Amino acid sequence: MKDRKSVRILSAVALLGIAVVILTAIGCRTRVGITSDELLRRTQERYENLAAGDQAPWKRDFAEDCLYFDEKGRNMNKAALVADVSPLPKGYSGTIKVVNPQSHIERNVAVFSYDMNETENVFGQEMTARYHATDTWMLRKGEWRVVAGQVLRYYEDPAAGKTVPAKLSEYAGTYELSPANRQIISVEGEQLSRQRGEQPKGLLIPEAGDIFFRKGVEGRILFRRGDDGKVDALVDRRNNEDVVWKKVQ
Repeated sequence: MKDRKSVRILSAVALLGIAVVILTAIGCRTRVGITSDELLRRTQERYENLAAGDQAPWKRDFAEDCLYFDEKGRNMNKAALVADVSPLPKGYSGTIKVVNPQSHIERNVAVFSYDMNETENVFGQEMTARYHATDTWMLRKGEWRVVAGQVLRYYEDPAAGKTVPAKLSEYAGTYELSPANRQIISVEGEQLSRQRGEQPKGLLIPEAGDIFFRKGVEGRILFRRGDDGKVDALVDRRNNEDVVWKKVQ
């Protein structure tokens, strides 16, 4: 009897051991970890052949129900995102390098944030652009997929144009939104400056014609001319919205 009881106990222990092994294997298969290096590798792989229109890594990495918002403000699902990956036109070429990666990985979620440095060649003319992106990865059925992504473009100043010193005095004067809200445009040497109230003066950099910009500030300053050809207003344009300051002096 004791021998039979011992056999039953040993059998139970053996079965328990097998169960533990099976559960452990299942757990390993469904709780696969991912590293920052792996996130970087897979992300860079998507962009390495983007110019050629290689859709394969995009199909692999993105979940079927993903949300993706690009630098143009488009909200795309996976089908739209993959369809947007197409070869550059003839005469165009380019590369994108993923840099400055940062990640936060916890259990079945990984947030991966990074910059992208783009170089594009258009019929021999080189252009550059910088973007920042954040992807949220999730572990689903043992596979890591991007469930949400967002891309923003870093603002870059336009190329500065040339000034016509003789014309700068045409812009000088006082402009107002109301009597209590004024700004003064002044000429200093061959440069144009802008000052609002007690704020420090800011340099206006010429872009083209009557269009100027401020370093590091998105938007444009346009000087509007009336029917007589004289400047009658300053237009502060941001995101295609205009704030018009009337010239009063």
